[in-house]
Amino acid sequence: MNLPEWLLGLLVLALLAWYLSFSAARIDRLHHRVEGGRSALDAQLVRRAEAAVELAGSGALDPASGLLVAGAATDALDAGELADAGTPPPTHAGEPSRETAESDLSHALQLALDPDLVTAMREDPIGAALLERLRASCHRVQLARRFHNDAVTDATRVRAKPIARWARLAGRAQAPQTFEMDDEPPVALTR
Repeated sequence: MNLPEWLLGLLVLALLAWYLSFSAARIDRLHHRVEGGRSALDAQLVRRAEAAVELAGSGALDPASGLLVAGAATDALDAGELADAGTPPPTHAGEPSRETAESDLSHALQLALDPDLVTAMREDPIGAALLERLRASCHRVQLARRFHNDAVTDATRVRAKPIARWARLAGRAQAPQTFEMDDEPPVALTR
C-alpha cells in the first residue's frame, strides 16, 4: 500500500469515527429531551390533579360527583412519579398504573362536569376561576404529553437505525416509553 491509500483509509476511519460520535451525541440529546418532557408531563399531571381536588372540595359539585372527582384525583396523585425511561412503574398489587389513574381522572371529570353545571359555575366568580384553572391545566397536560411522546418517538427512531444498534450508541440506556392516557378534557370546559 502506498501513501495515498493509507491517507484514504485514515480519512474513511476519521469520517466513520466522526459519524459515530455525532450519532451518539444525538441519541444522548434525545434522551435528555425525553427526560425533560417526562418531568414537564409529571408536573402538569400533578397540577391537573390538584385543580381537580380543589374543584371537588369547593362544594360546587354535587356530593357524588365531588366524591368521584376527589377519589380519582387522589388516586392520580398517589400513583407516584412517572417511571424512568424503559423501567416499569413501581406499583403495588391492586394499585393502578399512573396511566390508568390519570385516565380515570379524565373520565371522572368528563362525567362530573356536564354543560349545565359548567354554565352555572361560570356565573360565579369563584366557580369560574376554578373551571379556568382546571381547563388550563387540562390543556397543558395535553401539550406536555404530546411533547413527551414526540421526544420518545424521535429517540426510538434514531435508536432503531442499524448503525446505532450495531455500534450500541445508546449504551445501556433503556428505550424510552410513551405515556398513553385519555387526556381529553370535559367537553363543557372547551366551549
